[in-house]
Amino acid sequence: MKRILLILAVMAPVCMGMAKTEAPDIIPVPHKLEMAKGSFRMKGVSINCDASLDAATVKAVRKFADRLTLVSGKTVSVASPVGLARSVETGGIKGLCFVKDASVAPEGYKLSIGKKAAVVRASDYNGFFYALQTIKQMLPISIYGSVQSSKGKWVLPCCEIEDAPRFGYRGLLLDCCRHFFSTDQVKKVIDVMSMYKLNRLHWHLTEDQGWRIEIDKYPKLTEIGAFRNGTMIRREWGSNDGIRHGGYYTKDQIRDIVAYAAERGITIIPEVDMPGHMVAALASYPELGCAGSGPYEVLTYWGVSKQVLNVGKESTMKFLEDVCSEVADLFPGEYFNIGGDECPRDEWKTDPDCQAKIKELGLVSDEKASAEARLQNYVTARMQKFLATKGKKIIGWDEILEGELAEGATVMSWRGTKGGIKAASMGFDVIMSPNNYCYIDHCQSTDLESEPFCISKTPDRAVTLEKLYGYEPYTGFPEEDRHHILGVQANLWTEFIGTPEYLEYMLLPRMIALSEVQWSRPESKDINRLRKSLETHEFPILDLLGYNYRRLDK
Repeated sequence: MKRILLILAVMAPVCMGMAKTEAPDIIPVPHKLEMAKGSFRMKGVSINCDASLDAATVKAVRKFADRLTLVSGKTVSVASPVGLARSVETGGIKGLCFVKDASVAPEGYKLSIGKKAAVVRASDYNGFFYALQTIKQMLPISIYGSVQSSKGKWVLPCCEIEDAPRFGYRGLLLDCCRHFFSTDQVKKVIDVMSMYKLNRLHWHLTEDQGWRIEIDKYPKLTEIGAFRNGTMIRREWGSNDGIRHGGYYTKDQIRDIVAYAAERGITIIPEVDMPGHMVAALASYPELGCAGSGPYEVLTYWGVSKQVLNVGKESTMKFLEDVCSEVADLFPGEYFNIGGDECPRDEWKTDPDCQAKIKELGLVSDEKASAEARLQNYVTARMQKFLATKGKKIIGWDEILEGELAEGATVMSWRGTKGGIKAASMGFDVIMSPNNYCYIDHCQSTDLESEPFCISKTPDRAVTLEKLYGYEPYTGFPEEDRHHILGVQANLWTEFIGTPEYLEYMLLPRMIALSEVQWSRPESKDINRLRKSLETHEFPILDLLGYNYRRLDK
């Protein structure tokens, strides 16, 4: 009997080795993942694409095949055999197969990996693209490199994955106004977004401290508005480092970045902030300002300026329509962000044109809103109507709720969650971006002295990895209003972020944690699993790709 027990004890590890393979590190964690025994060989694999796949999807598959060929050292072929879908169903084909399946949810995918065949099913481009990201995460990390590697086994574990995003809008804001970043750096941000299945880049392109987009009809916006004469030092008001700062993106550069993002499943949403945050435009065209205001200079310091557009003049509204027309033509996505935040209305109270417009429109002050707030509603509604002629829906910061908001607008809730809750109760769609959870320009530690200088003034304003990861977008929303939440966005403002290295440090790894808030079901989230995966898997990938990032607190 003792001998039998000894044999069983010796055999136990062997039997365990024959059990299901350990789940791979996949971030964001899939909706359903069932591991099985065995593995599928990827080195020299034959890849088959359904003939019904669109050209963009086939191109993405071929790029993956080229990368696999390069790093594994063995040629990977891509073909489109006739009757692939039927052959897959009958089990009559081997290799890695990509099959169109209209039953799969938008942006979702199904991945079935057996010992002889691996099958990807999706209904759209993003679904196939995200399946490729998942496959890459299950391969040796050298798949992210650009040289041949002998490290790791080029196999996929046998498993069944059924995956789709929790939210359709999974965003990141990049502020290139407070500090300008090159097209290469913008693309580097897009690259890491795509790895973790984010699909919206909210590009902040106009601001008091710099105008960043070429407008043919108004060349002074970039000749003058794109540059400032120095930048304040930390929070030392009145200081100036004396270094001229600026830059802008040409239309050709923007078209290139938009196409680059689209290949990676990302739609870019431009923001032209109005009617406040427009000092760079006023410095370029002073006639857009209110009576008694000025002189204007592109701001060298941070904060909210009381200098705003004179929206009582028809010429100012024509300026906004002209600018938004040119911008809209560059970005094919359905949304256009018109800002609307932090607009002081003091100048409108004394400006003759604004007061005349208030009288003309019959706007009055009451317990709900001032006449000047309703004047801003007029600007929002007019731009919403104009942009609709360009095929765009508007997004605005939660201040656009002050007064009256036209049907069809989307509200971005940034001053906590109350704006989003209110907007949803009124029937508006919302994007949740509360500053206490999603502002990743804030420090990553409550020990502010241990971090690079940032916008956080007190420890309670820190946004740690754990705090962001713990955010639950549905909190505070009645069940009947939750369908109005389109998604979640983190915002990376750059007042104190002046270098690519610092930008990446503030972005990573918090953006990786964000991806699970946006994509994964709350019951699937596990901060300990995430931390372990970051240390053992994601950080080595970021090292290989040359990203800077913050290490985890011990």
